[in-house]
Amino acid sequence: MKSRYLYPAALFVCFCCLLSGSVVNAKTPLLQDGKTTVYQRLVSHPGAKLYDGPTKDAKLLHDLRTFTVLYIYDRRGDRLQVGVSSDGPEGWIDARLATEWPQAITMVFTDRTGRAPVLFYKDHASLQSTCQAQSVAETVQSQLERVKKAAQGENTDPVVATEPIDTAVAEKNFYLLPVLNMDTQYEGIKLLEVASIDPGSAEAGDDASQAGSPATNPSSRDLKIGFAFVVDTTISMGPYIEQTTELIKHLYNELEKSPYADKMAFAVVAFRSSLKKRPGLEYTAKVICDFTTVKDRARLEKALEDVREAKISTHDINEDSFAGIHEAAEKLSWDNYGSRIMLMVSDAGPLGAGDPTSLTGFSAEALADYLRQRKIYLTCVHVKGASNRKNHAYAAKNYRELTMQSDNQASYIAIDAKNAATGSKSFRDAARVLAQSYGKLLTATATGAFLQKPKHVTGSSSQKKQLTPEEEAKRIAESTGYAMQLQFLGNREKSRAPKVVKAWIADADLEKLETSQGAPVLACEPCVLLTKGQLSTLYSQVKLLLDASEEAFLNGETDLFAQIQSAAAQMSRDPKQFTLNPGRNLLENKLLDEVLLDLPYKSSVSTLTKRDWENMSTGARQTFILRLKALLARYEEYDKDATHWESFGSKNPEEWVYRVPLKMLP
Repeated sequence: MKSRYLYPAALFVCFCCLLSGSVVNAKTPLLQDGKTTVYQRLVSHPGAKLYDGPTKDAKLLHDLRTFTVLYIYDRRGDRLQVGVSSDGPEGWIDARLATEWPQAITMVFTDRTGRAPVLFYKDHASLQSTCQAQSVAETVQSQLERVKKAAQGENTDPVVATEPIDTAVAEKNFYLLPVLNMDTQYEGIKLLEVASIDPGSAEAGDDASQAGSPATNPSSRDLKIGFAFVVDTTISMGPYIEQTTELIKHLYNELEKSPYADKMAFAVVAFRSSLKKRPGLEYTAKVICDFTTVKDRARLEKALEDVREAKISTHDINEDSFAGIHEAAEKLSWDNYGSRIMLMVSDAGPLGAGDPTSLTGFSAEALADYLRQRKIYLTCVHVKGASNRKNHAYAAKNYRELTMQSDNQASYIAIDAKNAATGSKSFRDAARVLAQSYGKLLTATATGAFLQKPKHVTGSSSQKKQLTPEEEAKRIAESTGYAMQLQFLGNREKSRAPKVVKAWIADADLEKLETSQGAPVLACEPCVLLTKGQLSTLYSQVKLLLDASEEAFLNGETDLFAQIQSAAAQMSRDPKQFTLNPGRNLLENKLLDEVLLDLPYKSSVSTLTKRDWENMSTGARQTFILRLKALLARYEEYDKDATHWESFGSKNPEEWVYRVPLKMLP
């Protein structure tokens, strides 16, 4: 994103517009009430058509693809003047065949690591009745069973549709669940009214509207598993390098006996730390060998012969494990593998977000979002050696956050390494269980067998049974294996999100509400649909906030708002017109895009006031700054990600949209 979209020019332009106002021409879409930069938009219903005028005798131009996102330019009687971009109107649509969509919030299904499929209810009363049932779990299960058994066309009242039951939505099929209304009366769960589903389902004669194509090959009829080992090769990791080598040889030996030997491949990536600090380290992250099946095992085994632990120490107790994970995600040939697995092993924590020696600049939160988008399932094996006890809590916190699954369980394995021998053996045993369990996924899918939905572990952390590394590996493989099989089957069968015009859903697994303690199991997560232009503006605003925060932090100043005002005023055409109200937060002071103002989910960044900054401890301010750095790094990745931009028919790249998770907004 340090490309044509972002940086000094964009920073100047967006703030000139934000602070001084922009020139509005006759072809500008209608603004939302009380807004100066956010336009009115709608989504089209099935059967919607585009006409050349607002009257009943207007000429038909063409049919509209179901659930096209359109800007509103004018209102005349029962029709709305609309266009796919803000460049100008294209025709008129019947208002009754469209739903206005003010906030651009859409939900995205979470991975099915144990949760039930989402049910779509005909109205709010039906969903509320389910939530108030004597046994919610039994009621939901009964509704789901009726849907499974229903003949085509049979009424399954009050459920009008479901998320695909035996598959996941295919990655190729871009879909949206736009939020139209929300009920927050229940703790830990939101009831949501959503509009038409599955805009990516091309109807007869429609072309796919995506700006890019997915990295997977959804037409593949056979499941193939890519398993990447990401190994810390710094001093003290020699025994684990050796165990990785021996484990891969053992797994190849087992695969040679399998009829599916060519369906599973292994790769190895090594990582150390900053070359700027220690040039003698040779590399920060390096692909040792790309994916190799048993047929070409000699190539990988030969490459592993040259892998040794570093000869010199790194500059920090933490290593750049995030660089190793990112290198594996970016450089390995994942395209041919429907299931993507990554196993990282390290005895250190990661270099933190914003650390100048970090190659990625990612936080655990940002890297988790990056992997989730690429459907890569990461397990972190954390070797707790006796020599780095002070680092254990930091490393565990980051690796747990990095691998947290939608069922609120981390794909994290702690190895108690009192000495190298016991630690490396424990690693070998856990990794072997993990790989062999994924091998069962391969066999089951090839033979047409469905994996069992894993049982959700209930109770608080203190109540849960402490699992051994091997037991933890088995639990992780069962959970992610189930999700990966559903995703593969969805890709193969080209499964789509259900088509409904309006319905009510719950954002958490209703079955789990009565059986789980702690956080709910999310069934879908909120995202905001941002255009390239909005993302560019957001980047520029966060960059200005970061620069001002760092300046205030380094100079020991408590008045962050004075720093922001100085920086922003320098970019404004009329600095005297720009003043900050110290009692308002960053959004209210219009320092962040208006698109964020009315979102029902708030963050510590967008709601920050002058007093909040003054009351922050030094550590809290530093954490605030590091998160801003991590967000900027993630926005740059969004901009470069050609796969997940959706055009909705607009030829202007600035109008293409991206589903940005709300948790990745400031």
